[in-house]
Amino acid sequence: MTAIGRRAARLEHRLTRPNASLAELDVAVALAIEHDCAAVTVNPWLVKAAKRGLGSSRMRLGTVIAFPHGGQILTVKAFETSKALEQGANQIDFVLNGGALLSGDDDIVYNDMLAVVDMAHSALAVAGVIVEAEPVSDDMLRRACRLAERAGADYVVTSAGDVTARRTIAQAAVLRDSVGPRVQVKAAGRFRRPADVRAAAAAGATRISAELTPQLAQAVSGIGDEPPPEPAPSRRGRALASRAS
Repeated sequence: MTAIGRRAARLEHRLTRPNASLAELDVAVALAIEHDCAAVTVNPWLVKAAKRGLGSSRMRLGTVIAFPHGGQILTVKAFETSKALEQGANQIDFVLNGGALLSGDDDIVYNDMLAVVDMAHSALAVAGVIVEAEPVSDDMLRRACRLAERAGADYVVTSAGDVTARRTIAQAAVLRDSVGPRVQVKAAGRFRRPADVRAAAAAGATRISAELTPQLAQAVSGIGDEPPPEPAPSRRGRALASRAS
């Protein structure tokens, strides 16, 4: 398995660029399998093909919802999530409503989160909140994290992934300090150097999400402690799944 740095973490391979193609998907799935990544995360239209490509692999298949700005209304986010789950995703990363957060409307932010988290958990999938829809203050990030934890999210994500490694590492530390031990932290950014991956793990991230190169994946494979437990739906989420069945 892949473990990074002095604090356990695992790699996640991302293919969420707007123009990511089917040919790139084949390469991404092969790389993720070869390096025993925790997950491969793709654009929604690629989920069905990624599911076929993963075959019998137990790797998580993630996708992104309300990407990248999070301004969609609740029903749109819920519908996106339901279709992604139908097509085989079992890990949902969704962008919070940053405009509502900045406006101080925590009810809208929370209800958005709750709708997606509950839907994911009802299908035994895990759900993470991308808490930075745009550059916001650390106080705003902390407030978003508290709302995500209250909504039952399994993890919080530093950004939509198009952020420098340095900023991502700093955000990972803020997020780790803002949630309890149940909630994991995913550092999503433009990682290019093994040292930056290790620094994100040291900052408290248990998942490092990036569009990996074979060289980077190889460089950090097998380094550090045993990986942490995989995120699993919260107790509330398991109860929802039990009622749904």
